Amino acid sequence: MKKSLSVVLAFALTFVLAACGGGNNEGAPSGSASPSKASESSAKPAEKVTIEYWHTYSDSEEKVLLEKIKPKFETEHPNIELKLTRMPYEGLKDQVIAAVAGDAAPDLMRMDIIWVPELASKGALKKLSDLPGFDDVKSAVFDSPMQTNIFKGEYYGVPLNTNTKVAIYNADTLKEAGLDQAPATMDELVQAARNLKSQGKQGIGVSSIGAWGVLPYFWSLGGKVTNDDYTQVDGYLNSPASIEALETIVSWNNEGLVIPALLGGEPGSWDGLKSGQYMMIDDGPWFFSILLGDAENTFNPLDKTVRAQLPAGPGGSISVVGGENLVSFANSKHPEEAWTFMKWMLGKEPQQIMVEAGMVPTNREAAQAIDPGQNPYIGTFIEQLNTALPRTPIPQWGEMETIFNLSLEKAIRGDQTAADALNEAVKQINAILAK
Repeated sequence: MKKSLSVVLAFALTFVLAACGGGNNEGAPSGSASPSKASESSAKPAEKVTIEYWHTYSDSEEKVLLEKIKPKFETEHPNIELKLTRMPYEGLKDQVIAAVAGDAAPDLMRMDIIWVPELASKGALKKLSDLPGFDDVKSAVFDSPMQTNIFKGEYYGVPLNTNTKVAIYNADTLKEAGLDQAPATMDELVQAARNLKSQGKQGIGVSSIGAWGVLPYFWSLGGKVTNDDYTQVDGYLNSPASIEALETIVSWNNEGLVIPALLGGEPGSWDGLKSGQYMMIDDGPWFFSILLGDAENTFNPLDKTVRAQLPAGPGGSISVVGGENLVSFANSKHPEEAWTFMKWMLGKEPQQIMVEAGMVPTNREAAQAIDPGQNPYIGTFIEQLNTALPRTPIPQWGEMETIFNLSLEKAIRGDQTAADALNEAVKQINAILAK
């Protein structure tokens, strides 16, 4: 998962509509069976089914899953047992593809939102659109996270949690830059970064080369990756506005205003922010949930930071949508029980429980019920989601992202001009889309 929301949306936001009760627990209406049949039914309870659930939650997130979600679900559905398997994110997509090919995939998986269209196109995922209760689930969640589950007009997952990135400032360094509040615009951010340069500190927190790291700035500065229906890159990724946006990011780095973590330098983004070396980074809600859940951490992220929307540029204040979707595999051994859990997990109460782990819910009721007193940082992320955009939700995104990331790196490292890098990327991406 790209932090991604773990969650991002992880992490971390999921919606549900009230889950339909599983057939395993429903008895016949009173008086509908003879005493002998009723006795036979009570003597032979439904066989218990175990469904395996692969996930990528962090330590603190997994703790909530194990101690609260699992026992609550199993109490409400006594004929279904959850087998929880934590998976490493590195190399996970290839592992999933191999498991599907070998008929060894789990029943369920918490999956990065950018993988769903690709794996659906390979026939790996179960189509959910026609299942009982799906329309109720769909109507209960926010639309943008739901759209990340579409392939050829059908849905192959449900949005478990959503997230985005916001600007996180070291409160003390922000004052050293001459500001008593977060910059509202990119121009103000740049000026604050210039004020810090003489102190040997950096102010602009583009924390990595790649779509996840650069897109919030690229979009906010007026750049575009594709047209609105994600079918065309020529004239968008290499438009004058996009070239200028990338040139601006390159100029920031050349001037020494961007944190060294952009090019893999030290300190890392979290360490640089905590030490005050960096005025600002952008990150997801896991920044707070992980640090607050770490008994050895001495940096209080609530007291020591200022949270705000990303500074606005010509394109607005635009961040990137992250998060995870909940999917069932086409060769699941227990598809009905898997769907029962999926519907339940998107309900208001389970979604509210996962807020304790820093997850941002996709269920509208759960999101509206968040107590800002208990979760003082979540509201900033929910507000930023109003203008956040998804990374291109098409099956070819994996190949497309590799090309896009390389073009960014070439421009930022000075190996190519921004115009040449983006024009070259467009040619290569066009060839992929034409297949």
